[in-house]
Amino acid sequence: MYSSENIESKISKTALIQALQHFMAAESVLFDEEDLKPYECDGLSAYRAIPLIVVLPETIEQVQRVLTLCHENMIPVVARGAGTGLSGGALPHEQGVLLSLAKFKNILHIDPNRRIARVQPGVRNLAISQAVDQFGLYYAPDPSSQIACTIGGNVAENSGGVHCLKYGLTVHNIQQLKIITIDGELLTIGGSGLDSAGYDLLALMTGSEGMLGVIVEVTVKLLPKPERAQVLLAAFDDVVNAGEAVGNIIAAGIIPAGLEMMDRLAIQAAEDFVHAGYPLDAEAILLCELDGTNEEVSEHVSKVRGVLKQSGATEVRTAKDEAERLTFWAGRKAAFPAVGRLSPDYYCMDGTIPRKQLPQVLKAMADLSKEYELRVANVFHAGDGNLHPLILYDANIPCELERTEEFGGKILELCIKVGGTITGEHGVGMEKINQMCVQFNSLELQQFHAVKAAFDPQGLLNPGKAVPTLHRCAEFGAMHIHRGELPFPELERF
Repeated sequence: MYSSENIESKISKTALIQALQHFMAAESVLFDEEDLKPYECDGLSAYRAIPLIVVLPETIEQVQRVLTLCHENMIPVVARGAGTGLSGGALPHEQGVLLSLAKFKNILHIDPNRRIARVQPGVRNLAISQAVDQFGLYYAPDPSSQIACTIGGNVAENSGGVHCLKYGLTVHNIQQLKIITIDGELLTIGGSGLDSAGYDLLALMTGSEGMLGVIVEVTVKLLPKPERAQVLLAAFDDVVNAGEAVGNIIAAGIIPAGLEMMDRLAIQAAEDFVHAGYPLDAEAILLCELDGTNEEVSEHVSKVRGVLKQSGATEVRTAKDEAERLTFWAGRKAAFPAVGRLSPDYYCMDGTIPRKQLPQVLKAMADLSKEYELRVANVFHAGDGNLHPLILYDANIPCELERTEEFGGKILELCIKVGGTITGEHGVGMEKINQMCVQFNSLELQQFHAVKAAFDPQGLLNPGKAVPTLHRCAEFGAMHIHRGELPFPELERF
């Protein structure tokens, strides 16, 4: 459970409400418990907290005044987008203000010639592509939650999606940000060109999880829709063979637009939910999308088909038309909610590993699944090694959530052992904060804190998230020693 940081407010709740209502409509300042309850968690519902107050500003000036007020009175602030995050990054502070950007939902300007769009942070990811479709353009990053998640949250977590292998993460697809610092200053990060002078603060802000500033505008890059896109579906009777096929495709010199993997549990859940035509007898499937010119795609389809067969695929299908291509992807994008049909609860992990380690990590996760007696459905961006194991559990069974969290922590530490990292696109939030102690040593963590202090010296923005204190890491290391495990930060490498 998230606990309040040692931040002492200089103002009472009543006085804070009155000050907020001085420049915002009464209905935009929520403080009754029944109005606050919907904001108690993000997509990681195992962590919950009721905020002190929720505000829903409508203008940049109102956001500036909210932050200035909170800064002057030592009030913690947590920014929130659509609440679809999966790491507890938007978990409220019990003594703080939850700042919702839900009303910032306008597309401000589209420039098809320069292939950019200026949008407010509350614009849904999918809405951008829908708005620019008339110009033959689209926005490439496409998280599974793209129908609901917002671009501001995508920037905060550096989201990816099924097409991130070829077209990159959010950081590769934005050009400029407007952010507001904790003391109310409006900053423009990046520029109107493809590059800007000075430090790469755009990359620093992307993935900063609301700890450095509040995003109020995003300029995204747009891409022309490819002449042709074709999906191959390959079935395997061994999940390890499927993992090896991923590396074999890349080794053949082909970078697919998307390369996704699902195991038997995920296949069955998605098929029951979407009826995508997935082979239910397969231990794993790969979805490989190739795009480009007609000639290029035809050549690559033939080449990839051969690689898949040589890698042990028992069946290889090519989508017969655009409708079937979209159906194949619909199953993959619905996999997370579909897995919810298999168990009362599931815990979605997010780690990244080198592609070559995929077969070994899949074996190790299977062993951990047996050790913890918890099933795992695997759905992940296989092409860039971004794993999304879904641990199935029942929160009504005493201690099962704690066992699930421990299992999830072992998966993350496994990613570190093979040369990977504890997150690919979901962020650290509250979920992975202990594993930050494993991945980074004390000097590295001190540098993270120094960056935080440069933007937010009082630690008011999203406190207690993403970067652990050294004291917390010492406690976490002591717990590992008590269990007879490797202490932080000494981890053997595979």
